[in-house]
Amino acid sequence: MTKLLEWVFGVSVLGAAWAFVTFDILKMSIPRPYREVAWPMPLYLLVTFGCYSLATVGYRVATFNDCDDAAKELQAQIIEAREDLRKKGLKF
Repeated sequence: MTKLLEWVFGVSVLGAAWAFVTFDILKMSIPRPYREVAWPMPLYLLVTFGCYSLATVGYRVATFNDCDDAAKELQAQIIEAREDLRKKGLKF
């Protein structure tokens, strides 16, 4: 099962549970306060997901590793490419 299908399945299950509780589709006689709490739940989940995403991106940016060896190798390749282009007549 792909990650997309896992997410779609999870969202579908949560959406169905939310619809059953909010609209009392199965006539389970759910108390009104529970339905009032369940009504804005998708908005709460969306805000929570946004906060989690922002925190994850911030953490990954803060702990991003420096690759000194790769940087030196890239600088050497740039110098080599410039020399090769100078030999072919291109001026910088």
